[in-house]
Amino acid sequence: MKRLRKAALLIAASGLVVLPGQAAAPPFDTPARVAYMIDLSSGATLFAKDADLKMPPASMAKMMTVYVAFDLVKQGKLKLSDMATVAPETWRKWHGPAAGSTMFLSVGEQVSIANLLFGIVTLSGNDACVVLAEHIAGTEPAFVAMMNQKAKEIGLANSHFGTSNGWPDNGVTYVTARDLAKLAAATIQNFPDMYKTFYSRPNFTWGKTLGTGADITQANRDPLLGRVAGADGLKTGHTEEAGYGFTGSAEQNGRRLVMVLAGLTSFNQRIDQSVAFMNWGFRAWQSKPLFAAGKQVDKAPVQLGDAREVGLVAPKNLTVTIPAGLASDVKLSVAYNGPLKAPIKKGDHVADLIARTGDGPPQVMPLVAASDVGEAGFFGRIGNGFHRLLGGS
Repeated sequence: MKRLRKAALLIAASGLVVLPGQAAAPPFDTPARVAYMIDLSSGATLFAKDADLKMPPASMAKMMTVYVAFDLVKQGKLKLSDMATVAPETWRKWHGPAAGSTMFLSVGEQVSIANLLFGIVTLSGNDACVVLAEHIAGTEPAFVAMMNQKAKEIGLANSHFGTSNGWPDNGVTYVTARDLAKLAAATIQNFPDMYKTFYSRPNFTWGKTLGTGADITQANRDPLLGRVAGADGLKTGHTEEAGYGFTGSAEQNGRRLVMVLAGLTSFNQRIDQSVAFMNWGFRAWQSKPLFAAGKQVDKAPVQLGDAREVGLVAPKNLTVTIPAGLASDVKLSVAYNGPLKAPIKKGDHVADLIARTGDGPPQVMPLVAASDVGEAGFFGRIGNGFHRLLGGS
């Protein structure tokens, strides 16, 4: 069963100064059909407008293609130096103005996985996505199956992918803003080095012009790069059906926000609204510290372990997000499925710290085991049984 342990005294222990008051969400208005923002430092949802509406992602679907590739590289099943070949039929399908954004690959060309990833992230190349998919899985449909399996693994509950590049497919491909933010967060957290390498490049050069043979340099369409401090990703999207959309992230003073906008009407409106939304997130909200990384927050009982309880510690600096300039009551509790069952490894995510401020949604942050807890031996199990009979926890 899920146990909820109130932690009223933890606020004082964390050093957070808390004054009475209600934390009303700062207002924000946008013409975007869909808008969503989360603060990764606290798990707080700062803004939600139709966050669970199923919609076509356009090129924002390419974030899932990149995630699969990053995961394979991390597992050692794919190397950034591996070379992929541009098949003639793939070149024919994704060559020319009717094929949308392109990396300007050439038929039969050998391209490294690293350059294909730059072509996908920076240039939004539809051709690069399919070449990468075919190299990894043999065919694009086989790769799409990998995309959907990985999406399921990371908890994208209301999304489905039908292509590697988000090309319109009569509704087979759909996402929600909440899922796009979750995908962005997973990319940033699970592959920090590759995220830093591939997602913040301002431009990329690939391909040659017809006639003169001059290099083709294209700019990253990310509307935050160079306009918002700390901006470093992720992906724009545009089709006639989807309108103009963007999933973006920025980090300032250790605080990282992820935002999603969709259904905007023009390229310039996407720039204006993205910059305004991200600036609002940083200026209208503030973070307050709760627990430093490694600080023990609580303890939880352990069933059938060689210890009867385990410490619950902060895996990173934990903060709560509240409206800027306002004091607010902060109520903390610890939740876990308990009693916890051995064996437990140090660093396992075994509980959550839940912060509630005013009438806003809860902010949920992970807590991890402070130490290993092995399974109890025969006599230890007997001792634990007597302990429970005598009223122990």
